[in-house]
Amino acid sequence: MVTDYPTIDGLLLRPFQDSDAPALIEAYRDETLRRRNRNVIGDAEQAAHWLGLQYEGWAAGTRYSFAVLEAGELVGNVVLKRGVPGGERAEVGYWTAAPARGRGVAPHAVEALTDWAFATFAEDGLLRIDLLHEGDNDASCRVAEKSGYAFTEIVPAFPPYPLDGHRHTRKRLDTSERHRSE
Repeated sequence: MVTDYPTIDGLLLRPFQDSDAPALIEAYRDETLRRRNRNVIGDAEQAAHWLGLQYEGWAAGTRYSFAVLEAGELVGNVVLKRGVPGGERAEVGYWTAAPARGRGVAPHAVEALTDWAFATFAEDGLLRIDLLHEGDNDASCRVAEKSGYAFTEIVPAFPPYPLDGHRHTRKRLDTSERHRSE
């Protein structure tokens, strides 16, 4: 059972709770968030459904979704997606609530989640985390770069995404590599 949650620069990352539903609904009123995200959270029923999926992901060990809080307020979401528990690869995803954009919330949250994931799942074999986004999303390119994810390739468009995308990657350094880089 995972119980150690990441913190960084005034942000707390913790699993979502039922009490986050009103803040989720408010965050999803933002047109930019709705355009960049496949989820629809417009009412209490949709929020409860989305929260249920996050709880199921934690229980299955396939999706670790964190509420990103600043001074107790929901300012974003960051998630580690592991298609197969124990696999060498995972994917990070995130969104930032409109009032928190441009303040470094997303790169800090992605960095904290990445460090947490590599520490938490090192013994489980996690070696690589990818960050994927649509090619026209310059803000996500900046988030990837600021959080240590190197651009690795163009990913061809694939439904439901109409545009080619970018893959950015961060790899876990083993102890000998860390000492060489310090």
